Amino acid sequence: MTEYLATAASASTFTRSGQGESVWVVSSDAVQCDALGALLEDAGYSAIALESAAAALAQIALAPPDLVLLDTQLQDGSGFDLARRLKALSHTSTAPLIFLAEAGQPEHLVQALQSGAADCVTHPIKPQELLARMAMHLAGARERRQARNALDAFGYATLTVRPHDGKLMWQTPLSRELLQRYCPHHPPYASRTAPEVQAWLQECLRSLQRGDAPRPLVLSQSDGARLTLRLHQQTGDNESGAQPDAEESAGDDWLIVMREVSDQAVIQAMRDAFTLTLREAEVLHWVVKGKTNKDVADILGSSPMTVKKHLERVFVKLGVETRTAAAGKATARIAQLQP
Repeated sequence: MTEYLATAASASTFTRSGQGESVWVVSSDAVQCDALGALLEDAGYSAIALESAAAALAQIALAPPDLVLLDTQLQDGSGFDLARRLKALSHTSTAPLIFLAEAGQPEHLVQALQSGAADCVTHPIKPQELLARMAMHLAGARERRQARNALDAFGYATLTVRPHDGKLMWQTPLSRELLQRYCPHHPPYASRTAPEVQAWLQECLRSLQRGDAPRPLVLSQSDGARLTLRLHQQTGDNESGAQPDAEESAGDDWLIVMREVSDQAVIQAMRDAFTLTLREAEVLHWVVKGKTNKDVADILGSSPMTVKKHLERVFVKLGVETRTAAAGKATARIAQLQP
């Protein structure tokens, strides 16, 4: 560990690659946490040291990470087990995981990849190499998130259902996630769609047979988020444009388009569009809604001065000088991203 600390001490000479991204260091080694924390802060990241799996799981409720550095063994269990749990949770599933492993144990690389990790580095850790790997994985995660958000971060997702038995012929990962959240008793990897969706689909087909326009299905949650499902089109061979008859409606698969409306979806889209931290995106979101710094501070449990500092950084990233200009640019960008 002495060699590692001596190497890390020169990390302040490296180029700052971070932009305030939240990086968890999950390790029971306090010395390692301190050294990596200093390295990450010098490189422009926001480091959070967590000494156990329990601490990491508890931290999710406060703020999810952008990337996780994780020991293979923790004081309360295996790091590989924690990795699998993080990958199974929606808030942390997209955050790249990099294991910190001991040299001479190649089986750790296999276990790391099997548990969902993006990479594995061995001791003694070379700071410049670690920062380069982190930057690469963060950029990849950001590009994947932006591509996904450009299409459906505002809640759009699709699935194809066979009407007579509700069999899922195809669905996007987002549609699976949304059904799991809005239909909690429905297994996430079931071969058939949720019962409420199947019942609605049958009602839609009856409406079509009567010559009526099918109504959308709206599912709601206690926090005000809403999921709207609309029958889009048949995926069969009927290209004539004629109204499908009863037999055709029952025989062909149907494409269903889903859209979620929630504050979190808009905040995430702002974050990706302008490369903001989570807190900066939250501040900008409430500024767009016309809230004052004091209002935003009360909402986020912060202070007006802290909100002001976040807003100053938002101005720089958006290339504006006033709240009005920031709100206008954010609103215009959101409109462009909406499908």
